Amino acid sequence: MRVALYYPWIYLTSGAERVILELSGRSRHEWTLFTSHFEPQNTFPGFAGRTVVQIGNISVSRSVGAVLKSAWKVLNLRLPLEDFDALVVVCEGIGDFLLFRNSSLPAISVCLTPLRLAFDQEYRTRALESRSRLDQLAIGIGSWAFCLVDRLAWKRYTRVFCISEEVKKRATSGKLAGSEKLEVAYVGLGFEPRTPSDCFERFFFLPGRIMWTKNIQLGIHAFRKFREHNPAFRDFRLVVAGIVDKKSETYYAEIRALAEATGNVEFSVFPSDAELSSFYSRCYGVLFTAFNEDWGIVPLEGMAFGKPVICVDRGGPRESVKHGIDGFLEPPEAERFALRMAELAGNPARAAAMGRAGHVNVQRFSWGTFVNRIDDEIDSCTCAREKSDPILDARSELRGVAG
Repeated sequence: MRVALYYPWIYLTSGAERVILELSGRSRHEWTLFTSHFEPQNTFPGFAGRTVVQIGNISVSRSVGAVLKSAWKVLNLRLPLEDFDALVVVCEGIGDFLLFRNSSLPAISVCLTPLRLAFDQEYRTRALESRSRLDQLAIGIGSWAFCLVDRLAWKRYTRVFCISEEVKKRATSGKLAGSEKLEVAYVGLGFEPRTPSDCFERFFFLPGRIMWTKNIQLGIHAFRKFREHNPAFRDFRLVVAGIVDKKSETYYAEIRALAEATGNVEFSVFPSDAELSSFYSRCYGVLFTAFNEDWGIVPLEGMAFGKPVICVDRGGPRESVKHGIDGFLEPPEAERFALRMAELAGNPARAAAMGRAGHVNVQRFSWGTFVNRIDDEIDSCTCAREKSDPILDARSELRGVAG
């Protein structure tokens, strides 16, 4: 089968790009990746081995005005789909709008999350808290209109794969689709070490994109309290590692200032996979501070390396972390995180045991399982289409003979 995939932006080494890279690389089908913003120098090198076509040009800015402008551009975009059998849209919000002018093929969504400003109440509350009442009113009206259009777009999907129960909940509560169209398909890990690490150096690791939704200041505040209340652990360090894109530069400057005032906090910006792997392998434990994550690859990667994880008790980590067994799920409070850090630092045997339990736990999350399920759905929906259209069925047979 020939599959067209659309995602508005391929320009980072984030979870979205990882999903696209693994899906297109492991699938039994032939993929062409369409995007409206491509920065090959800043994303995974593996995209050099994929067929990537930039069509259109949209901004990576996430301001309300920029998002609405980008959504309008996507809505008017036409892809050259004549030689394809199926369309897959990787969705974080505006990609859905592609379906209004590209409805000739069966369409499947891999939903990382519906647009968070419109469908994630926790995100919405935090995004609006520092804005004026006029801005809040404008955003409220814009979000209401976006929801109406997005619900129409979702009607065109034959199947939506949500990467977590949290994402599925956002879709159902937002009335985007009924449960009969939605299916949870967990993605795999960026790193898959065969054995847990037995190296526990005296630093906690806080990886992930450096942006406001990751709530990194919580980790820094918790680390300060951890050291202040436990003199025996004053030599511990905190390592923050991740990419910083242009829209997050102001946030990065703010947390750098907070880190300097705290002390013993180090940053690794734009780390390579080898550097991230080294940090995971050597750290004492992993912190995950995002306030309401869609899924959360970081806790899984930490457990894969055999390290205990401390996560905010919201969103995706509730589905992957077993509290008290391979990690801790805590309220987003610095004091609670600091207590768990001290608990682990004071009991190396328990930290190691939790890490080993985590390594076993993450074996249930596999790229192979995820990709096979998407492939099967592509086969199913394209076969159904060919049976209902004898011309398409004849074309499929001719392709088979030619192949």
